[in-house]
Amino acid sequence: MTVSGRFVALLALGVIPIVLLGREAAPAYAALGGWVLLCLLLGAVDLAIAGSPRRVRIERSIPGRVRLGAEATAELVITNTGRRTIRGTLRDAWEPSAGAAPSRHRLVLPSGERRRFAVTLKPWRRGERRVAQITVRAWGPLHLWARQATLSAPGRIRVLPPFSSRKHLPSRLARLRELDGTTSVLLRGQGSEFDSLREYVRGDDVRSIDWRATARRHDPTGGSGARVMVRTWRPERDRRVVIVVDTARTSAARIADEPRIDTAFESSLLLAALATRAGDRIDFLAYDRVVRGRVHGANGPELLSRMVDAMSAIDPALIEMDWSAVPAQVGAMTSQRSLVVLLTSLNAPGAARGLLSVLPQLTRKHLVVVASVTDPDTLTATRERGDRSAVYRAAAAERSLLDLARVTAAVRRLGGDVVTGSPEDLPPALADRYLALKAAGRL
Repeated sequence: MTVSGRFVALLALGVIPIVLLGREAAPAYAALGGWVLLCLLLGAVDLAIAGSPRRVRIERSIPGRVRLGAEATAELVITNTGRRTIRGTLRDAWEPSAGAAPSRHRLVLPSGERRRFAVTLKPWRRGERRVAQITVRAWGPLHLWARQATLSAPGRIRVLPPFSSRKHLPSRLARLRELDGTTSVLLRGQGSEFDSLREYVRGDDVRSIDWRATARRHDPTGGSGARVMVRTWRPERDRRVVIVVDTARTSAARIADEPRIDTAFESSLLLAALATRAGDRIDFLAYDRVVRGRVHGANGPELLSRMVDAMSAIDPALIEMDWSAVPAQVGAMTSQRSLVVLLTSLNAPGAARGLLSVLPQLTRKHLVVVASVTDPDTLTATRERGDRSAVYRAAAAERSLLDLARVTAAVRRLGGDVVTGSPEDLPPALADRYLALKAAGRL
């Protein structure tokens, strides 16, 4: 039960006799007592006439998934199974991060009828956004007292990563088609799949000349001379790409108002979308000390669907990364030479010590690329030296850049490659490195 401001105001009117007759007048207090009893009687009658909020049937209709930042519409259907009309307020108790609006609805529901309410959801966090209850408050005709009940009405919606980096996909697919031979650009070199033979033109690599084909094409009686033939190649298909995302404590840091782990997910999705179009097989692993998410053996549209489902429920764990177990995890997913992409942080030499210790085990068998997001404010701070505080910030920023350069150099000495960039630049930069490896015949 709850009371309204109207009831409080009605009770306050009882002080009028005391003001008019004086504090010492017995009739004033008698009048006040009678007024209070009258108000309580009116409230009780009002409450008895109000409809029962427990005599309702609840049905929900919620979309299964929505991307972070997008909108979805959930519907709530309320049916009055009681004998009295329910007049009051309905509150739908979604989690705040679900971004539900409106959360309160005016309710006028006669007996035997039902009402449908639409709630717009615009989540601002990934994962499962849930709703467990609704609260119905039913007022009497005088709007003095109300019946209130909190009823179970569970529901949930899965919030997926936004995949904002998909805007870079068309331009990268166009470059991939060039590498793949759809346009006139074909590659020559070791480690690529043979495509066709054509005549030699100036500028071709002499190592691509096929002397046996040249001898077969030579006609000494035709008078046209020898036609030198060269081989053309296309990038290999059916290669393996293993993406490992570090979900330990460093992935919780926010860079440009975005967690590192979200930037890693954006980079993983863009790379997976590009590589699966190239005919390569993608494996995804989110790991710190235990496996937080794994996608293995999926191709085509199923791959991205399973990846975003796995990513949606993953949050950073405030523990140290166990790099010593990563080679075994990679080996469990593939036994052939693969491109292994490690999405982690390289800013602190101490935190990168574990990565550097296991990198030789990975580079001995695989092609390894380490991708790390960098803070654009760090570079900006190195140029601002207007006062003492700015000079100290600039010195700290310079030290951070030097640490990043030291770790990057160490990774390259151990046979790995490094890609860095801001949250906006890292996903396309990683996709470009993948295309460059394809173009060079290393993948």
